Amino acid sequence: MKIFRVLVATLLLFNVSAVSAFASDEVQKLVLQISDNNPQKMNTVLNVAANVARHYSELGEEIDIKIVAFNQGLHMLRPDTSPVKDRITSFGKSMTNVEFQACNNTRTAMQKKSGKDVPLFDFAEVVPAGVVSIMELDRSGYTVVRP
Repeated sequence: MKIFRVLVATLLLFNVSAVSAFASDEVQKLVLQISDNNPQKMNTVLNVAANVARHYSELGEEIDIKIVAFNQGLHMLRPDTSPVKDRITSFGKSMTNVEFQACNNTRTAMQKKSGKDVPLFDFAEVVPAGVVSIMELDRSGYTVVRP
């Protein structure tokens, strides 16, 4: 019986040590890609961001989420053409751990094709190239997901 108690105590100590070894104060990092002008995909990206943010908040952990829009996905960040305009406007204000990046290459191509300025929401950060931004974020430890 004494050996059994020692064995149980040892196993419990090992489990606590193992959990402590894997626990981290590190900020979780996620990149969500949107490259299609599809309201369902845009809403899916916003749903994933909200669900992941809520999950880590409930665990007491930090999460940094970047949504990168390029190609036809840039419409998500355009107040004149966004099919998710109302949702993304409130989302941008309430989700402080979510940042939006807009591809300048795509924006320039859209401006050239239409002959007009391509407006973006104020909260969107313009990056030189969306795909390059995703690659750099991947190299710096972000998990890249395309819902």
